[in-house]
This record gives sequence, structure tokens and C-alpha cells, in this order.
Amino acid sequence: MQIIDTHTHLYLKQFKEDIDEVIERAINKGIDKFIFPAIDSSFMKEMQDLENKYPQNIYLMSGLHPVSVKENYKEELELVVKSLDKHNYVAIGEIGIDLYWDKTFLKQQQEAFEFQIRLAISKDLPIVIHCRDGFDEIFEILDGEKCSKLRGVFHCFTGTLEQANRAINLGFKLGIGGVVTFKNGGIDKFINQIDIKNVVLETDAPYLSPVPFRGKRNESSYITYVLSKLSELYGISEIELADLTTKNALKIFNL
Repeated sequence: MQIIDTHTHLYLKQFKEDIDEVIERAINKGIDKFIFPAIDSSFMKEMQDLENKYPQNIYLMSGLHPVSVKENYKEELELVVKSLDKHNYVAIGEIGIDLYWDKTFLKQQQEAFEFQIRLAISKDLPIVIHCRDGFDEIFEILDGEKCSKLRGVFHCFTGTLEQANRAINLGFKLGIGGVVTFKNGGIDKFINQIDIKNVVLETDAPYLSPVPFRGKRNESSYITYVLSKLSELYGISEIELADLTTKNALKIFNL
């Protein structure tokens, strides 16, 4: 059984002391590919160091996270542009809109999102979308940028069935992680109405640990709890679900 963690931040400080053990635990459970979303330029070295150490297992995205959109966002975006000429990235992400923490830079977040969508289209790369309290703003931009090359993943999808179908109709997969195991997560109520061809698995480690680890550090090996819950909801075996979602990930990220 092969599983791909399509969204994991194993380069963050939470893994500094035991990263090799974390990766080994995941590989021993069949999770042999890890895709790292970008946050901003300050994390680039840590991401690349781990990719160099595990070249057969780790793949990188480039991009500017909406929470990192500040006064210097144009300089950060320029670094994203330059990075694409120096490295083989599998996506632009994670990018999008986050209005949960702070709405001060909404206009700049919108500009950065539009810029990176167009950059991805020009490079024929998928995008990975971060959306928190920003579905309306994100769909407005996606509708305006719609084209045949626009595709990717709605990371940590937490919207409604209607929003899920809208995302799929725009060419996106849904990234499903620990939230599907939460008692009040919401998506467990309708996810089995979504064709499995539109789903990929993720952890968002070290965040959003699935039950029974909720509140503790998440890691890629815990994706098996997401797999188990989805297997239950879809009524198909874990092996079949792993195979189908892995094929989806391989295709969307061109691995």
C-alpha cells in the first residue's frame, strides 16, 4: 500500500529533534512521498535541506502563504518567481486567502493570490489553495482566472458540499486530512457524496492531528487515521482507497 502525504510541513521546528524518526515511521506504514508546501522565503533552506537528504521521498512547492503576506509581499513574490528558474517544484502553494487571524492585508493577499495563479498557469503547474474564512474571496478570484491550465488542490477543505462541487468544477481536488475525523468537523457528513477521484490525502503536519491525537503534534504517519475514516465513510477498503487517492496525487502533481 502506497500513500502520499500531499501537504506536510516536516521542515518546521516542531520536528527538529526527531525528523528522521518521523520520516521512518511514515515510510514503514507505506507513506513514501511527502509534498512540502511553502510558507515564505525564510523556510526555503530547511525545505531544500530535507529534500536533498531524502531525494526519492520529498517534493517541494514554491509560493507565498497568505498569512505571510505583509508589507514586503512584492519582494517575496519576486523570490518565488526566481525560485522557479532554479529548482524543479511540483506546485505553487500554499497560496490563497486567510481572514481568520487578520484582515489588514486582504487587498495584498488578493493581489498575491492572483499573481501566483497566473505564475502557475504560465509554468503549467498546479496550485495548492489555503482558504480560511475566505471562500467567497477565493472563488471570485478563481472565476476570474478560469482557464484549462488552472488546476490543483483545495488544501484542508472545510467547506460545504456546494463549495466542494464548485471547487471540483473549477478543476480542483479536495485535500482531506485530520478534520474528517473530528466530531464537529462537518465534512464527514457529505464527503462520501464526492467522487473519490476528486480526493487526495494530507496531514498538514504538525497541525490538525486526527483523532485520537487531536491537540498533539501531527505527523505524516498519522495519515493512516484519515485513510481509515475515509474507508469507513466511503465503504471501500483502505487498500483500494489508498490506491485511488495516490493515483489522484501522482496525476495532479505530475510525480
